[in-house]
Amino acid sequence: MARGDANASARGDPMTATPAASLADTVTRRFAARTRLAFAIPAAILAYLVYAAISFDIVGLVQRARLDNAAILLGDFWSHKTHVTRDNRTDRVTVAIEGEAKGTYPDGMLPDWVTINGTTTTIDLGDGHVITYDDQGARYVVPAYGTIDIRPEGGKPVLTAPRPIPDWVSVSENKVSVTTDHGRFSYSRSKVETFKYEPGWELWFFTLDSPFYGKSFGELVRLAASADRIDPAQSNLVHMAHDFWTNRMWRHGDVAWAMFETVLMAFLGTMSAALVALPLGFLAARNFNPLGPLRFAARRIFDFIRGVDGLIWTIILSRAFGPGPMTGAIAIAITDTGTFGKTFSEALENIDERQVEGIRSTGAGALQRARFGVIPQITPVLLSQVLYYLESNTRSATVIGAIVGGGIGLLLTQAIITQKDWEEVAYYMVLIVLMVMLMDSLSGWLRRKLIKGT
Repeated sequence: MARGDANASARGDPMTATPAASLADTVTRRFAARTRLAFAIPAAILAYLVYAAISFDIVGLVQRARLDNAAILLGDFWSHKTHVTRDNRTDRVTVAIEGEAKGTYPDGMLPDWVTINGTTTTIDLGDGHVITYDDQGARYVVPAYGTIDIRPEGGKPVLTAPRPIPDWVSVSENKVSVTTDHGRFSYSRSKVETFKYEPGWELWFFTLDSPFYGKSFGELVRLAASADRIDPAQSNLVHMAHDFWTNRMWRHGDVAWAMFETVLMAFLGTMSAALVALPLGFLAARNFNPLGPLRFAARRIFDFIRGVDGLIWTIILSRAFGPGPMTGAIAIAITDTGTFGKTFSEALENIDERQVEGIRSTGAGALQRARFGVIPQITPVLLSQVLYYLESNTRSATVIGAIVGGGIGLLLTQAIITQKDWEEVAYYMVLIVLMVMLMDSLSGWLRRKLIKGT
């Protein structure tokens, strides 16, 4: 009988060959389908990327990009510029850091590269680049090019310079501008101005009116340890701290308060949301609330709250309650209540019911079962979520503060709007990054202490 079956199989008997062939065909078809799918997914992604590139005009964006402006912007992040300005109507010359009144050099104090002798002002930009203001107008000596001479005629600047005029010299009817690697120069009817860029955040420690300006670190240490007081009313060390804290250019005191407001917004918003969402999470949990309509309503409320972005809530609340850090905290609390409600309810639905039954067997009531049987199980999830959102909201509070007029976000927005003090923008950005890093380290430490006990 076995020999007959073998012979039949060898002859290709349909009764025995069909199942094997059918299985092989099935495997082949499935393999081919998966192969097509493996190629189709990358092809679909590639097609979408091509569509996005065309829709957003990526090629046009690259063509319109101004790398020179980007270089100037990046340079402004780590450098400062000093303005040397002469009012052509009064012949008055002022030298000011960033062109601000708070950074204006007082009479008798000038940078070493500016010389004023009567009506003649000489500006040495280095490497032979020299600019001169005088009664005849202004001149800019550019090595390897020549002298750019500008004189007013009929109230308009008239340019005399070697031909052809290079691209870095801009000439119009009422203004002449020169941009070189050593600085910028402009001449108009009303004023003539030179900008010299130098590395560093000037006046970050002390302003020009401080007796400690221009002192080296060693000199500051000696003054701090000296018994001879510059101000008889306070020690030199206290005087230094006061001048630094009340710095009118960099506003360290205001910045510190703004940072505190930002962290406060994030903390109040996150913790308020957690406290509100925890009892609401029990309403949305299937194993704690047998009423289906009530669970459905609670979950839909969570969906609605977190479905509206926090910035939208911020705008709505600022219209209702007015600007201020408290409005930002409420916006964070509303948004996070929806998120926490969903995560807390899911954590409650995944608890081990055996622990709860063990507590029940002792005769404990509902509150006791929740306290000793439920809360210890969900505490790691709750703390992990709350700490993560506290860290995230610290960053989000920066943007929210820009809308509600509070925190470091407001100062950052003001600095960006001016389009002038980009080093202050960099300063605030550095502080924001450091604040987020600090909150990350703090949340990690708390997570280890509270969850792992280490």
